[in-house]
Amino acid sequence: MLVLLAVIAVSVSLAVLIYQRFANALYYAGKMGGPKAYPLIGNADRFRGKLPEGFLLELQNMIAEWGKCFRVWIGTNLIVFVTDAQKVEILLSSQKMLDKSIQYDFLRPWLGDGLLTSTGRKWHSRRKIITPTFHFKILEQFVEIFDQQSTIFVKQLASKASSGETFDIFPKVTLCALDVICESAMGTKVNAQVNSESEYVRAVKEMAAIVLQRSYNILARLDLTFKFTKYRKMQDHALKVLHDYTDSVIRTRRQELSKANQNDDKENALGIRRKVAFLDMLLQTTANGQPLTDLEIREEVDTFMFEGHDTTTSAISYLMDILAKHPDIQQKVYEEICVVFGEDLSKPATLSMLNDLKYLDLVIKETLRLYPSVPMYGRKMLENHEIDGVVFPAGADVLVVPFFMGRDPDYFDNPLEFRPERFAQETSADKANPYRYVPFSAGPRNCIGQKFAVAEIKSLVSKTVRYYELLPPEHEQPHTFISELVLRPERGIPLRIKRRV
Repeated sequence: MLVLLAVIAVSVSLAVLIYQRFANALYYAGKMGGPKAYPLIGNADRFRGKLPEGFLLELQNMIAEWGKCFRVWIGTNLIVFVTDAQKVEILLSSQKMLDKSIQYDFLRPWLGDGLLTSTGRKWHSRRKIITPTFHFKILEQFVEIFDQQSTIFVKQLASKASSGETFDIFPKVTLCALDVICESAMGTKVNAQVNSESEYVRAVKEMAAIVLQRSYNILARLDLTFKFTKYRKMQDHALKVLHDYTDSVIRTRRQELSKANQNDDKENALGIRRKVAFLDMLLQTTANGQPLTDLEIREEVDTFMFEGHDTTTSAISYLMDILAKHPDIQQKVYEEICVVFGEDLSKPATLSMLNDLKYLDLVIKETLRLYPSVPMYGRKMLENHEIDGVVFPAGADVLVVPFFMGRDPDYFDNPLEFRPERFAQETSADKANPYRYVPFSAGPRNCIGQKFAVAEIKSLVSKTVRYYELLPPEHEQPHTFISELVLRPERGIPLRIKRRV
């Protein structure tokens, strides 16, 4: 009887707490603008049949109607969309509002509690451990991988240059990025560019689609009903592919390191220093005096694979599209590359050379303004927070949308005009809020791999432009976008290429 009473008391307490939390969210949400919500479903009907292709268009319509800060309900979950730079600055720079939004929970089956999804002490500990792995001396070793895979990439394009046909560059960049990240993260070669039927690539795409559905599809969103949807079976299959591969590589590499003397292992028979993969550094890292477990290592390797694969693919593909459509900008990029690399097309890139590509750096920034690889990211409110006069209630997911911030005429004059020089004009005295441009996020949880990503982009694009002139497709069409975990072109990135020499 006492046990029953205790269970009832706990259940009542939880029910009261949930009711109070929902009532609190309902009260403050009522003070925000947003579309009319209906019982049980909220505003889920606004997205029905529009995922993933029509999501950004629907969001654009809502921003036009409700402004730079508004709320929607997906079932009983409150989501606040923010494109106000002042509010974004307070949110992202906060040392308290660090927990990721519920959308990131849908990545946990794949990434576990890696750096992207972890919170609190665990996040602080992982961030401290992983930050040194992106030191410039280690980045120089990754640049060797960028250059080698870029060389394979330009060879794979040779037939397209000979035929002059229009082709989609996006899947080819995807395979190159996968080769780069696999070798950088795990020290293994999957040879995706040569063997394009990669099960790993398909598994990544499946997980991206599932996360989007779980974000805005009520049945897929709830754990209780998710197991009865088709997405659960898709997820199980994708996770087996992703985790089996990573686990296998970790086991093999741990055995190799245990057999070899550490110093001897770093050099081959010719005395050439072996490149150290991200995985190798994790295997030799300790936390609180203890080595990381295989599961902890898998979480971080999978996170690195996820964050460093699709994101760079998106950025590189849109950048090549821009160069094809803006021959004057492409010519400036090419002339700068010639100055830095000289006449030898096969000359390997170094980190110093890539850093000297200053104009290309401006082109990358301008590309990410219009086509941010991650079109939105979010935070979870653990308690009520007043941000710039608006109370964001406990339990709310706050989503920052850099895709629309970069296209906002309040932040950038003639925002749809591609003008790299706009970033050269920025100085420390610039009064514009720097948080209007946040493709890599900002603050304590900014993208730890930003320098890695930019170096990879520069390496592949500079190598491609050295060999080929990028040309627009024979029949151009305006871009339409798919907003999944990263920004994707609905119809690919069609272009043509012509060999320069």
